[in-house]
Amino acid sequence: MHSIGSAPLNDQMPLTKAILFDLGNVLVAFEFARGYRAIELCSRFRADQIPSLIAGSGLVPSLERGEISGLDFFAGLRDILGLTCTFEQFCDLWSAIFLPEPILPETLLAGLRRRCRLVLISNTNDIHFRMIERTYPLIRQFDDLVLSFRVGAMKPAERIYAEAVRQAGCEPYECFYTDDVKEFVEAGRTYGLDAVEFTGPAALEQELQRRGLFAD
Repeated sequence: MHSIGSAPLNDQMPLTKAILFDLGNVLVAFEFARGYRAIELCSRFRADQIPSLIAGSGLVPSLERGEISGLDFFAGLRDILGLTCTFEQFCDLWSAIFLPEPILPETLLAGLRRRCRLVLISNTNDIHFRMIERTYPLIRQFDDLVLSFRVGAMKPAERIYAEAVRQAGCEPYECFYTDDVKEFVEAGRTYGLDAVEFTGPAALEQELQRRGLFAD
């Protein structure tokens, strides 16, 4: 019997029973600048001034860990940025970061789902994710959604990886995990996941092929 997170001691790649996908810039592309330009329309500050003001507030991590509600987040930024929009309007502006076309096709996820369990693991918030669910049908292919604002922890914290593995229902080494953030990939490996950095669809397909998972 081996400890949690350790793979069997042989030269063969272990059987993959679950795939853990990051969301932003893996499944769906985003650009923060798009959101700042959108918020500028109802703020007293220019788009290039907004990022430092939001970062300085410390509100985003609290929102993404589920420590504050979307409404409380809006109220805090309304004061800092001098916003003149309603909460509903702000939700649309805050979600303008996402590009309309997904990076990976839903057909790929559907094919993979026939082979193993699919788990979404994302640092996100309630405002963004409500829009994601409405806009991108590929989300319906996931068996489980492990979201930072629901878990109460953000990558690279061990707690969110532990929850993803629990939802996957297998050992960490039986989970293939891909993320575009190198720090998060390394944290996943430390936890025992079969983790690789996402650099694009073609490279991902090669990794899936190596594990006998590519859905053609």
